[in-house]
Amino acid sequence: MKIKHTILALGVTALIASCATNPFTGKKTMALVPNSQLFPTAFSQYDQFLTSNKVLTGTSDAQMIKRVGQRIAVAAERWLNANGHEGYLNDYKWEYNLVDDKNVNAWCMPGGKIVFYTGILPIANGETGVAAIMGHEVAHALANHGQQRMSAGYLQQGLAVAGNIAIQDEKSRNTFNQYYGVGSQVGVMLPFSRNHETEADRIGLYLMAIAGYNPTEAAELWKRMKANSGGEAPPEMLSTHPSNDSRIANLTALAPKAVAEARKFGVTSFR
Repeated sequence: MKIKHTILALGVTALIASCATNPFTGKKTMALVPNSQLFPTAFSQYDQFLTSNKVLTGTSDAQMIKRVGQRIAVAAERWLNANGHEGYLNDYKWEYNLVDDKNVNAWCMPGGKIVFYTGILPIANGETGVAAIMGHEVAHALANHGQQRMSAGYLQQGLAVAGNIAIQDEKSRNTFNQYYGVGSQVGVMLPFSRNHETEADRIGLYLMAIAGYNPTEAAELWKRMKANSGGEAPPEMLSTHPSNDSRIANLTALAPKAVAEARKFGVTSFR
């Protein structure tokens, strides 16, 4: 029993010690995997992805992706410097690539490695729409969401192992595994993911505004996303993302705040 208590105490201590406050969210976040390990792995995986996919270069769309990405990154650095977080981005290695793929998607790996698929460009419907998407994806990296998801996954697995060790009765152990798997996913991991998406929407909206892009267009983007989906989506509580309607309402409500934030940086007109 003492050994179990000692292990639990060490686990709690390690979890607390691994938490850091993120400047963009103001929250303590899990960092069981340090960026010093996470970033090099992400950079290597990104390079491998590029070598096995058709990367477009020199086209007007490819140039636009890089231009928008650079403006969003500059906006992030301006915000950080103004709020006393100079040097926060020192280990980030921004890169923006357009890949020829019909999937409606874009993503950003930890450390700032970004991919846009050509399939999302018609829905973006221009540079401001691209900025809304870019801001959202960059925000995931800035808020360390990848690091948090990995940490939460390790914690979820660790608790499952601990439960199986602690429960000696086979029937009780099977019941635990059945309910823990569903309960931890629906009750913890999915809400965790949806919260990350909402955070990225808010941060991304502010960044696109500081970069000079009209934040009211983000809600319009998601209206087009909703139309493209044909209304097909799982119930919000069973999804990794908030519903389209929730996002549209949230982005609409936040747009005036993003305009006010941009005004602090001398931005009073938008593209």
